[in-house]
Amino acid sequence: MYHFIQKFHSGWAYLALFLLVVAVINSIIGMSSKKVFTANDRKIALFGLIATHIQLVVGLILYFISPLGSASIGQMADSNVRLTWLEHPLINVIAIVLITIGWSKHKKGDTNTAKFKSIALFYFLGLVLILSRIPWNLWFNK
Repeated sequence: MYHFIQKFHSGWAYLALFLLVVAVINSIIGMSSKKVFTANDRKIALFGLIATHIQLVVGLILYFISPLGSASIGQMADSNVRLTWLEHPLINVIAIVLITIGWSKHKKGDTNTAKFKSIALFYFLGLVLILSRIPWNLWFNK
């Protein structure tokens, strides 16, 4: 079960990142071209939100069922262990909170530009945080 969840978490990350990038680009284009915020724009942002929340839930399950979890406590001097067991989960939770704030703020936006701006800003900040804490050595050393 652990290996399935680990593979799902790794695979779903590609989809979540793709949807976040699409949402950010769509919002930047919408904001700069002063276009109307449509249902399609809302759906693009919503899919990014849903994908990141699913990734968070799967990641938390993986964090707590991993056989390495309790063995990693107290080994924070090792940068790879610290990244995987402290920095990656903590920063990604913060990133998903930012993405959720962006989704909530866009609903309160009075203008189309304000809606696009909320999504572009908060989703971009979340994306940058997520990209900063991905264990890249695990992605490319398979």
